[in-house]
Amino acid sequence: MIQIYTEIETGQQWLEQYRGKSSVFACILGFTATGLIPGISAAGATPHDRKYTAIADAEFLINGVASNPQYPLPPLEMGASPVFISRAVVEALNIPVYLFNAGLPIPPGVSAIDLGGTAANCLTSGRALPLEIVRNLFARGFDWGDKLAKQITPGYLIVGECVVGGTTTALALLTGLGIKAKDKVNSSHPSCNHRQKWTAVRKGLARAGFFPLSGSIEPLKLVAAVGDPMQIVAAGMAIAASRRTGVMLAGGTQMLAVLALMRSISDFFGEKARWERIVVATTRWVAEDPTGDTVELAKAVGGATLLATKLSFAASSYPQLRAYEQGYVKEGVGAGGCASAASLQSGWNQSKLLAVIESQLQRYEQECDRLSY
Repeated sequence: MIQIYTEIETGQQWLEQYRGKSSVFACILGFTATGLIPGISAAGATPHDRKYTAIADAEFLINGVASNPQYPLPPLEMGASPVFISRAVVEALNIPVYLFNAGLPIPPGVSAIDLGGTAANCLTSGRALPLEIVRNLFARGFDWGDKLAKQITPGYLIVGECVVGGTTTALALLTGLGIKAKDKVNSSHPSCNHRQKWTAVRKGLARAGFFPLSGSIEPLKLVAAVGDPMQIVAAGMAIAASRRTGVMLAGGTQMLAVLALMRSISDFFGEKARWERIVVATTRWVAEDPTGDTVELAKAVGGATLLATKLSFAASSYPQLRAYEQGYVKEGVGAGGCASAASLQSGWNQSKLLAVIESQLQRYEQECDRLSY
């Protein structure tokens, strides 16, 4: 149920070491006004919807199906939120979830650890975040990575995210770090909007004085210019946690950008990580997206061990889930990592994984129907 795409030997060793082990899920919430650009993301049917996607997903991740949620899941162009996958797994396996507010426009409707961040300006401004905020977020993420790792050894830490527009800030980060990511990233659209993303990224880097690229850029200054608050928290958290235990960066393009950021931070500031303990785990809808090139992107990052769940919705009775097979949604809220975590436990196969996800969606639809009467 798990495919290894790059760094095969390291991936096999990681899977064997953590097979059957317990895990903890750290989900980092953030916001960038980049996500409000018309058409930039399908994680919410309108820009207004996308403003609430992260806090709605967070509430569902913690509470599951509930009557009268404070922030209902926003409508999507097609498909269902990936939080149905994540919630199904953490509920079935009783995985502890730590929710982190790295920078949201409004507080979530459920308890979250506030890291003192702020929502990011659109990356086209070239001034996404104050540098002092970025430095503080790295330190807070680092502290929490160490704290969580102490609790779960010999298990592993799943680091997930929810940031609408995050694949565009990921492209900006990767590009600023000197990685040729243009036309390789993914999106929640069935066909990635590469031209729109690249136009925004080039504009932001230029306004920050970083484009055309020449020489290396200090990573924290790059995040402050064109990044989002999740990226720097995840980088600090993963560096610290890897010194004690395994780390699963749960996501595709965004987590490859986080890994690239970690490497740059290590080079600039000497913050060493145990790279062999870190893998990037996503869905096969991302890893095999014909409109991106995730595998080549992982190779470009250098030493990235890319895994993906083989979870399929082709046989699902729910059209919202079958939409994933048409390229919609693909990933988010640590879905690929959570599905992979399930597959590392005994007795979890395609049928069982699909059943618990469909059960989650069935209960959600029944509750929606009940409230409509």
